[in-house]
Amino acid sequence: MKQFGIFILLLLLAASCSRQQQQLTPPWQADDDSTTVFDLPQIEQAGEMIALTLSGPDTYYDYHGSHLGAQYLLAEQFAAYLGVRLRIELCRDTSELLSRIQTGDADLIALRLTVDSLTPGWMVGKGKEELQAALDEWYKPDMLAQVQQKERQMLTKPRVSRRVHAPMLRRGVISYYDELFKRYSRGIGWDWRLLAAQCYQESTFDPEAESWAGARGLMQIMPKTADHLGLPREQITDPEQNIAAATRLLHELERDFNYIHDRTERQNMVLASYNGGISHIQDAMRLAQRDQRNPQRWEDVRTYVLRLKDPHYYQDTLVKHGYMRGTETADYVDRIRARYQQYIRQVRQ
Repeated sequence: MKQFGIFILLLLLAASCSRQQQQLTPPWQADDDSTTVFDLPQIEQAGEMIALTLSGPDTYYDYHGSHLGAQYLLAEQFAAYLGVRLRIELCRDTSELLSRIQTGDADLIALRLTVDSLTPGWMVGKGKEELQAALDEWYKPDMLAQVQQKERQMLTKPRVSRRVHAPMLRRGVISYYDELFKRYSRGIGWDWRLLAAQCYQESTFDPEAESWAGARGLMQIMPKTADHLGLPREQITDPEQNIAAATRLLHELERDFNYIHDRTERQNMVLASYNGGISHIQDAMRLAQRDQRNPQRWEDVRTYVLRLKDPHYYQDTLVKHGYMRGTETADYVDRIRARYQQYIRQVRQ
């Protein structure tokens, strides 16, 4: 019986030692699966390829609700070749690119890191031999030039296909849609003539106008924006529904700038955001404030909207959304304001 008790004691001690040894083993080592590689089969199964790049005119940038940049367009084509979605993630610099690809945060770097006529010069993540093989098989030396030409064509042709109407229908009447402008501008407290001036800038009062990026209707609403605003896509070219949705968007944007007390300045920021994206306008405002300019005054912010095409500015740590083709946005606000003044002189409130 005594021997049996000693035997039980030894078993308990062994179990205790085993538990202690398990506790001393770090949890991240307990189920070590470091041999698993997320290669092409796993990418295809997930249905998504993650690419890292930098913001810039030749790499990736937002443009009127679309994404452009030769490296982005090339990566988009490669993802389509693989039959998966593309997810682009921006990095601050090449050091961040290399660090993230080495830690397996992404599948490849969509940036020309090496000059090689046989490949796009991208870096594929470690251990992704099948992805690298697919890239080598897909890529042809003339592909980069082709996407660059495609992008130039998109940027040089008219952004919106529309029938051009006169900015005034007849004396005292701006357009066929004046009653709609009056009705829906009241809900946001805007002068209806300012809304009419914006509409002319967007579509020249053509309800069937469509941009190459997919924006449609009098106020050029993108399909995804229509979804957000509760506008059924099949009604996107309906004049009343389009104007009503646009005023809902203007109201949302105005709430984002409610700390700007001057109504004219606030409306200028809203108009700029409607065209160029609120994130870019906020980047320009941060730069203006840093340089001791007035971030609530459009003329000061406009200066930095124009400067966001310069690497010195769009690569600044204050800038969260990178490169911007700011000339169009500055011109957009200028033209609307000039036409609005014309409407004030010619049409009664």
